[in-house]
Amino acid sequence: MRPPALDRNFALLFVVMLTIAAGNTALQSVLPALGRSLAVPDSAVAAAFSVSALLWVIAAPIWANRSDRHGRRAMILLGVGGFSTSLALCGCFLAAGINGWISGTAAFLLFILGRLIYGTFGSAAPPAVQALVAGATTREERTRALTLLASAFGLGTILGPAIAPYLILGGIGPVEIGLSGPAFLFSLFGIAVFVAVRRMLPDDRFPNLSAHGASSAYPSIGGAPTGASVRAATESHVEHVGYLDARVRAWMIAGLVAGHAQAMTSQAIGFLVIDRLHVAPAAALEPTGIVLMMGAGSALLAQWGVIPLLNLSPRWLMLVGLVLSAAGCALTGLATSLYGIATAFALASLGFGFTRPGFTAGSSLAVGPEAQGSVAGKVTSINGASFVLGPSIGVGLYEAQHSLPYLIAGAACVVLFGYAWRALREQVG
Repeated sequence: MRPPALDRNFALLFVVMLTIAAGNTALQSVLPALGRSLAVPDSAVAAAFSVSALLWVIAAPIWANRSDRHGRRAMILLGVGGFSTSLALCGCFLAAGINGWISGTAAFLLFILGRLIYGTFGSAAPPAVQALVAGATTREERTRALTLLASAFGLGTILGPAIAPYLILGGIGPVEIGLSGPAFLFSLFGIAVFVAVRRMLPDDRFPNLSAHGASSAYPSIGGAPTGASVRAATESHVEHVGYLDARVRAWMIAGLVAGHAQAMTSQAIGFLVIDRLHVAPAAALEPTGIVLMMGAGSALLAQWGVIPLLNLSPRWLMLVGLVLSAAGCALTGLATSLYGIATAFALASLGFGFTRPGFTAGSSLAVGPEAQGSVAGKVTSINGASFVLGPSIGVGLYEAQHSLPYLIAGAACVVLFGYAWRALREQVG
């Protein structure tokens, strides 16, 4: 029988992962409306998340290694503290812009500085959480526990946009909070989680080094987990495999292109809702939340329900997903109603919900058991890297023409389909 303390600790760690993902995606869903209300370029909104994702990709492996020396609890506290501090500062800077104390441009430049804290320090928590759970479970329990833990990120991508519209606050005296409300409230929730971790989680300055954490992909809209981080934390790293290794090169290319197509379209969707529905920024939060929830729900439905039912090979997961994604992206670019945008975006997300697990499983099957951990680490980094340039590329194209990121993403999926049909044929039986 599992000790009650272990169940309590696992529930707390699940909340840590859920909070970090939900807080980030809630802010993502609100930022397009905030950017428009402060009259800053759409590309500035995308840049705020691109720099955050870049630092996450760079810092996460560093924190994963440091947790082996300084303890998992210390790294979790650092990550949750960085998350809470970042959101508090971002809320202050955005509120300053909303109230006219500083210009909208200055508010967003300071906001980007706040996001640097999230990318740099928020990434410390997930690897340490994984390592702590892996060290506290038996080999038989480990994969199931880490998979359940990783699902917190996917659940967070749904909850964040879902509750963000309800976190818009009025004023406190003469100070208007408005659209900066989600940042402040998630910061307070993060502080509560920080206190709970500090009081309830045992100190482990001398951690169990038989278990290691692995960096998780940046928690972004559309960035549902695929199990790569779990495999990186549990499988062998004896053989090192490079990105250009002939066994996995085609899979890496496919994952990078499909990931960028997804990041381009998901980051621009908030602006598309505002412009296609002709609504004021503050009134766009609920329809944006509906679209993002349908997209995240479709991706998770594919990974948790449809894929196990169909039992397709990784190659066919990639091919089927690319067809669905291409159609969904093109239809999203052409849609003019809330129903049309939500349905088309859900179709595109359903397709990407096929391609991400296909990329993960195909890369894994292309190598032997001694290289599983190395390849899984590469898959995780590719998934995270897609959200470094992808959002800025997508919003930059959107500023040129509103349909452009969706039509180009759809075309990229079509081209990738042709490449995958040939290049992936021999790699999966």
